[in-house]
Amino acid sequence: MLLSLQKFCFFSLICLLFVSSFSREVRAQEKPLHTNRLANESSPYLLLHAHNPVDWYPWGPEALALAKQQNKPIFLSVGYSSCFWCHVMERKVFEDDTIAAYMNQNYINIKVDREERPDLDDIYMLSLQVYLQMAGSNQGGGWPLSMFLTPSGKPIAGGTYFPPEDMPGRPGFLTVMKQVHAIWNTRQLDVLATADIIAQEVQRLSKPGVLLKPVDLSTKLIDAVVESIQQQYDPEHGGFDFNATSPDGPKFPVPSKVQLMQLRAGTHPEIAKMVDRTLQAMAAGGIQDHLGGGFHRYSTDREWLVPHFEKMLYDNAQLAELYIDAFRRTSKQSYRKVAERTLDFVLRDLNDSQGGFYSALDAETNGIEGEYYVWKQLELDTLLSPPEMRIASSVYGINGPLVFEHGYVLHYPQSIEESADKLGISVEELDTRLIAIQKKLFTARQQRPALLRDDKILTSWNGLTIRAFAEAGKTFQRRDYLQAAEKAAIYVLSTLRDPAEGHLLRTARGGDAKLRAYVEDYAFLVSGLLALHRATGEDKWLSTAKRLTDEQINLFWDKENGGFFYTMHEHEELIARPKSAYDSVIPSGNSVSVQNLVLLAKLTSDDTYRRYAEETLRAFSNQLQSNPGSLAYMAIALENYLQLFGTPETGTPAAADLFTGGVSSPKMEPTTSAVPASPTPQANAQAPLIVQLKPDPAEAAKHPRITTRGYLSVDQLPPGGTCLIALEIDIAQGWHINANPAQSEFVIPSQLTFISPAGFELNQVRYPTGHAFELEGIEEPVSVYEGKVFLTGELKIPATASGMMNLEFQLKYQACNHMNCERPLRISLTGNLPVGPGKPINQELFLPK
Repeated sequence: MLLSLQKFCFFSLICLLFVSSFSREVRAQEKPLHTNRLANESSPYLLLHAHNPVDWYPWGPEALALAKQQNKPIFLSVGYSSCFWCHVMERKVFEDDTIAAYMNQNYINIKVDREERPDLDDIYMLSLQVYLQMAGSNQGGGWPLSMFLTPSGKPIAGGTYFPPEDMPGRPGFLTVMKQVHAIWNTRQLDVLATADIIAQEVQRLSKPGVLLKPVDLSTKLIDAVVESIQQQYDPEHGGFDFNATSPDGPKFPVPSKVQLMQLRAGTHPEIAKMVDRTLQAMAAGGIQDHLGGGFHRYSTDREWLVPHFEKMLYDNAQLAELYIDAFRRTSKQSYRKVAERTLDFVLRDLNDSQGGFYSALDAETNGIEGEYYVWKQLELDTLLSPPEMRIASSVYGINGPLVFEHGYVLHYPQSIEESADKLGISVEELDTRLIAIQKKLFTARQQRPALLRDDKILTSWNGLTIRAFAEAGKTFQRRDYLQAAEKAAIYVLSTLRDPAEGHLLRTARGGDAKLRAYVEDYAFLVSGLLALHRATGEDKWLSTAKRLTDEQINLFWDKENGGFFYTMHEHEELIARPKSAYDSVIPSGNSVSVQNLVLLAKLTSDDTYRRYAEETLRAFSNQLQSNPGSLAYMAIALENYLQLFGTPETGTPAAADLFTGGVSSPKMEPTTSAVPASPTPQANAQAPLIVQLKPDPAEAAKHPRITTRGYLSVDQLPPGGTCLIALEIDIAQGWHINANPAQSEFVIPSQLTFISPAGFELNQVRYPTGHAFELEGIEEPVSVYEGKVFLTGELKIPATASGMMNLEFQLKYQACNHMNCERPLRISLTGNLPVGPGKPINQELFLPK
């Protein structure tokens, strides 16, 4: 088909230019002589162009109507505030009076912030890729995105960065504009025909392929995704974005892929090595800011050394969560340190006083990318004493060759232990001296001209960040992180809402919100609220997540084919309406929605959510099968679905009475079937829960008000590692036990403790939120548990553990009814477990959230 279309491509535009070949000199700033319509916009990116001599329009009815009225082609420029080459094109091209005059005379010029309007960005980036393929080019897309459109918005041709003047083999922007203008005036019917064909192809590619043959929703699909990602692994430097045919190309962190691989790391040692190598290499490389915390956008080289220096909120939220999960998996303090430094950077540099989180920090200073972050040798010699310089040179790799033209990029060429050994000092002493060095360098760096900060607040990116802070608060027992997550959630829910319709809005700046939300805004915010519910046990976050999900289904659901459209049903009509599950630098709205729906089905026992999750999985199952490496987060969502509900094709019913995320549930009738003492594998179905901790029968008889049993997340205790524990308490009808924390200081709270053996530690014990119980004669209600309730915690196993271990836990509680309270009691639960490389069991209780 594409070969037959090439006859329509009767002009050629240079599409992607090698950025390293252009000068980074910046023209001196002059006092603005012009003001265009972008001065009325709120986007920091659009405001950067508000004083160009170009007569810019924002995307909207005025510009589109004028193009049709005057029968002029549209020049569409899409970028974002922290895009280095967007800034270069703005200075070198759009500030040029001659170029601007030609643009104003012959085009309707529209400027778009891709972060505010991701729908336009997706559609026209796909249009560029279709055009390039039709033209026989193997070049790719990027930003700034430069597209020429018909007056009705259909794509004619395009590229990315264009220089102001012609270069050898590369036409300048004015030359390109003249070519397009000439073709439009002399062969307009041919241009329109080509635009129709490109638009039709964009419409086709914007939707998942037609499902000609049903695809089973099974672990085989997930295995294929994992295998595809493994093939992208860099065995030398880590990372899952590696192309062996082009080994020295840029490398991205791709959090969704690392997250999926980390889920498999507990049962696959070879995958665990890949994940740890990747996380450690990123943490050591220049892609991490070793003074201020946080991560830059991506690495320009294979070694993670020289980054593309912009810092994005969505990257740092997702990467912080990766290191939180790695800490949970390994208990390594180095992972915790990276996660906390990343989140502390977000709190320091991207946190609005009202609670929301800003979008990004720019990459350039004085027109030079990375100048804010790198160091000249003379500057270092001036700031640091000779002993400090000796340490810094060894630790930060500034005694080696200069690989970045503008200065040294701080990184760790070797471990702290290796540096300490070479310096002849202890690790503790090196850490202490590094703190002083870092403080000096960071203080000096803060005196440099401040980076441009994109201070718009996006709903979707804030949802990712809320989730990261909630997970960190729960894992690290950091109340300040939980407060940051709660404050951000309140800000988004109160500010980014349409006052008339109540729908979510996309973006806010200075308290003013606008633009209809997209499916990712709903999905990511719901995910963050569910994480807050898990972390705090507060029902308000769960009920809000449920309400927003119901709203999302009403506004975005594809009733004919399942899955969620990217835009609302009432959204303006564009040349295509995307519906995608492609997981890019952020996961897709559909992928996260499946995960949300699975969790809501579990927490609310509403099977409607399960059905929506299954229909969404089926809508993209063909894509998951044919292009597995691009749907990593959808594979995570599918794994969550299968763990909880089994394979749909087998008719396996949903599991009941499982851990409900810390919510005390109503009393359920006890099952009459005994729980098997060992796992019984079942094809495409869940393994039964395995009780590993029980009270002695004689002791259990002394506690008629409760029945207790305990579950661990592994079948063997990993030495030097951790495992999860869930304690199930069934409370007799008509009785309750006190919640923890207790509502009154005079009430004895329920409490789980670890007794033996020595060396083991029970950490992060989490108690569900109780509910109010009013007693006659007592003015203030007490907080209690009734029915079935789960307590959870994390058990740390010492590295010296071996053989069989006799574990003992103890639950302290006080049973009461509406008349009186019995004396406080303690019940012990014990179990014998071997030490070894454990395999996951009881996963229904410990389903990844």
